[in-house]
Amino acid sequence: MNEWLWIPSIFLTMGLLVFSYYLFGKTGLLMWIAIATIIANIQVTQTVDIFGFVFTLGNVVYGSCYLATDILNEKYGKQVARKGVYMGFFSLITTTVLMQFSLLYTPLADKAALETSDSLHLLFGLLPWIAVGSLAAYLVSQLFDVFIYSKIRQKTGERKLWLRTTGSTVLSQLLDTLTFCAIAFHDMPFSIWWQIFITTYLAKFVVAWFATPFMYWAKRIHPTKQSTDAAA
Repeated sequence: MNEWLWIPSIFLTMGLLVFSYYLFGKTGLLMWIAIATIIANIQVTQTVDIFGFVFTLGNVVYGSCYLATDILNEKYGKQVARKGVYMGFFSLITTTVLMQFSLLYTPLADKAALETSDSLHLLFGLLPWIAVGSLAAYLVSQLFDVFIYSKIRQKTGERKLWLRTTGSTVLSQLLDTLTFCAIAFHDMPFSIWWQIFITTYLAKFVVAWFATPFMYWAKRIHPTKQSTDAAA
């Protein structure tokens, strides 16, 4: 059953991203990054079995952030793409700080209130190393994605859009997975660590390839638009 949900979720997520760009332009992409980083970190608390492998949800929504920064890079330049990365990082920090602060409150001595409080602690009561790993992995990998995308574009120009989109993303996702696992699971036995690393990256790799057609779709939206924030 999960397999029948996971693949459509990729098309749904990437489609909503491009639709956000269609409706709101550059602002829609920046807004998407801020929203997606928060949603992905909530979804990651859900563990599921897909094709016989154990995955945490959030890889699809998180992968859409890379597509969003690639579209920003392609249409508006690397400076705007970096702005999107920093906005996503700020939204992650803000959510983490505010929700950690909210967990300090003592809930009402009522069954429903206590159950709600337990759910909030389950969702947002991150272990320190996981929180640090998530923040570090996001910032390092996203900035690397902007950098490598720009470098590939300098070599290819307007050609080979698939190469700079998929190439930059699969490399950045590798760095993201390595950074997160190295920090969050640094004290875990290597055999388990390696399994988590491989399955997590495999999911991100698949999402990166599925996202490529949506980059071509986004490229065709407002193809002749000229503005002061055009690509550098």
